[in-house]
Amino acid sequence: MGTGVGRTALLVAHARALESRRPRPLAVDPFAEHFVRAAPGCADWPRDPSRIAPGDPVWDRLAGYFALRTRVLDVHLLSATLAGTRQVVLLGAGLDARAHRLPWPAGTTVWEVDRPEVLRFKQDVLDGLAAAPRADRRPVPADLRADWTGPLTATGLDPTRPVAWLAEGLLLYLPAAAELRLATALNALSAPGSTLAYEVKTAPESPSVRSSPVYAATRTRLGIDLLALFAPGPRPDTAATLTGLGWTTTTRTPFDHSPAFRPEPHDPFAANRWITCTKHPHV
Repeated sequence: MGTGVGRTALLVAHARALESRRPRPLAVDPFAEHFVRAAPGCADWPRDPSRIAPGDPVWDRLAGYFALRTRVLDVHLLSATLAGTRQVVLLGAGLDARAHRLPWPAGTTVWEVDRPEVLRFKQDVLDGLAAAPRADRRPVPADLRADWTGPLTATGLDPTRPVAWLAEGLLLYLPAAAELRLATALNALSAPGSTLAYEVKTAPESPSVRSSPVYAATRTRLGIDLLALFAPGPRPDTAATLTGLGWTTTTRTPFDHSPAFRPEPHDPFAANRWITCTKHPHV
């Protein structure tokens, strides 16, 4: 942990830790701060949101984006389980503790698919806290650029029953071909009634957006070059691919979800889309 995409997982965890301490938090993750404290190189990250300057590009703007994303996707998953889905798969689960912190209905199983080193670090921290999940939690060590469906079904996923899929902060980092492979692979494991939520960028960003204070400050202050981590080149229209496979899709921007989160000039989030999908029976 601590470099590359692994360090972005720490950044998102710290954003959740900060949000948990706000007077009216969008999401509460009591485990997030423990992940950050257990990793090297994060000791100087601020812990008190009241001491963060309004408009701070990292700990206000970027962290606020992650908090809003967490809330929206939490609601998506819980809505699926309230509708009867009992299989939840978190693709690129990172350091989020949804299996431990959300009020899952009885009988829910949550699979967490991510690289082995991420899941080991996460498990070590949770074991140190004697943390008990609120669902049947099943970690699945796998590289999402390679075969992950085999390890997932080997741990009990039933493709004949609906699945609630989540790809939070994942597809932005995958090459276009890998994104499409992932979409078609999860479709093959999805019974009618399955749902999916994922995040993408619609297009490569202009030079003015790439020079945004959010990207610059994250790089200079935290050593995380988000732009270098994003997959280069044109992005695929995965929503269209899923539509052709029998899914209905709804595309929204982050700004559609909260009047408090407003677009800014040359906004790094302007190209971001949060897409939710439902698979329907063949007719």
